[in-house]
Amino acid sequence: MTQRILCAVDLTHDKDARAILKEAGRLARMENARLSVATVLPDYGSSFVGSFFKDGTMKGAAEAASKALHEMTEEVLPDFKQVQCIVAIGTAYEEVLQAAEKISADLIIVGAHKPDFADRVIGPNAARVARYAKTSVLVLRL
Repeated sequence: MTQRILCAVDLTHDKDARAILKEAGRLARMENARLSVATVLPDYGSSFVGSFFKDGTMKGAAEAASKALHEMTEEVLPDFKQVQCIVAIGTAYEEVLQAAEKISADLIIVGAHKPDFADRVIGPNAARVARYAKTSVLVLRL
């Protein structure tokens, strides 16, 4: 029985994120499970690229992402009980796995697109989450 679901979404792909969230909500209702929704922002702060941004840019981005994630959750799952929203900064698959461990997720839900050449060489985040997760992973084909 699934008690805690972590749904990982990419806010830059609104339509796909909403579809993943809707399915996560359906499964959470079916299992009477608690739902957490996570999104990950790339960390530019410690790299050379980060030196071109003003101080506080990442904090502002994280606050905007949190607001957008809460709004999306309320729109897609208006009648859903409490949903925990998580915004992390770093490498997508690593942060999703850390969030899953932190909340003791029984199931991680991620989306995957048809792979292109770069995905075959580098490996998509969904594949990495599925490969390294300590729990079940549902990959929704988008």
